[in-house]
Amino acid sequence: MEKKVTERFIRYVKYNTCSDSVSGKTPSSEGQRVFARVLADELRVIGLDDVEVDLWGYVYATLPANCTGTAPVVGFVAHMDTSPDFTAEGVSPQIITNYDGKDIVLNQEKNIILSPSIFPELSHYIGQQLIVTSGNTLLGADDKAGISEIVTAMEYLVQHPEIQHGKVKIAFTPDEEIGEGADHFDLAKFGAEFAYTIDGGELGELEFENFNAAGARILIQGSSVHPGYAKGKMKNAIRIANQLMAMLPAFEVPEHTDGYQGFYHVTGMQGTVEHAEIEFILRDFTLIGIEERKQLLQKVVSMVNREFGDGTAELTLKDQYFNMREKIEPVKYIVDLAEEAMIESGVRPKIVPIRGGTDGSRLSYMGLPCPNIFAGGHNFHGKYEYVPATSMAKACEVIVKIVKKVTLLQKNPN
Repeated sequence: MEKKVTERFIRYVKYNTCSDSVSGKTPSSEGQRVFARVLADELRVIGLDDVEVDLWGYVYATLPANCTGTAPVVGFVAHMDTSPDFTAEGVSPQIITNYDGKDIVLNQEKNIILSPSIFPELSHYIGQQLIVTSGNTLLGADDKAGISEIVTAMEYLVQHPEIQHGKVKIAFTPDEEIGEGADHFDLAKFGAEFAYTIDGGELGELEFENFNAAGARILIQGSSVHPGYAKGKMKNAIRIANQLMAMLPAFEVPEHTDGYQGFYHVTGMQGTVEHAEIEFILRDFTLIGIEERKQLLQKVVSMVNREFGDGTAELTLKDQYFNMREKIEPVKYIVDLAEEAMIESGVRPKIVPIRGGTDGSRLSYMGLPCPNIFAGGHNFHGKYEYVPATSMAKACEVIVKIVKKVTLLQKNPN
């Protein structure tokens, strides 16, 4: 399956499906709708049923059962959009055959190098085929690798009818990267009893817990006065914004945290003397922790208003998603099933927390338990992104193994 999934992936990443958090539309970018139609056409060609692109740009399809029985319906989900944090215009992937463990020159003109001295995980893939960027864009393995793997696994099952299986549902969602991937997900149409997002990182990742997440926006109103006569009169919104950020814990940021440590992350800032705006995301694995982070931000804003006057800073907070562990633990057998499928595929499972979120988090709270499985990529959302072809092939194999295992289950096991 490695050749097919690689060819499919290279073709998919050339579609610009960057999501847009300010468009107010679903999907948030036209490129996602174009890609959805391409995927739907391909799903029909490989032999799936009930293929549909709905009003919101979600792609749904069914692999019909080829045997009788009472096995539960399993689903697989991946997202079509790529991160708006880095350009996806003109993605031109490069293939590194038989990687030798040395530096990879992504862009000689700009001296952009993918180096194992900075990214030591590269050493795990010596001798393998790597797909890397041109140094100008992200790659799009998050999550076109997941889509490629699901489609390739479904094609394999269609072409091998001797493999008995129950009904399998697949869905490809828009706008996961901007936290809206489950907004219009039709659970009744999907019709699965549980599912897996194929949206994880390196080979072997298996995840059923994730951050609790909130977004924050702070608007700062300054007062512009000629700088030569500003004493006691000017309120510089840019300086106030910097002061506010400095009041937060200096080391509780993404670049200084890992594992179960949460953080405050400034994702955007713009401003003039008269007006400034800061955007944050807040992350923590416990509900208590995320509430404490929101409360600290509220306290900091209050302190700024006491110093510079009421109404200087205005905070808006919005919960984004919650830790899915609470919803997965009552049906933990679906995690165990995926773990067994990995082991049987020769993959060492790495059960780790997701330092982020997936559609599976919100889907789990909507009533569709949905752990997350590796898609194989590294260094998402930037020019150093890469994916080993063998990891994608192993993900295809794991999907097929899961389908076979689910077929042996009876509904609602104890």
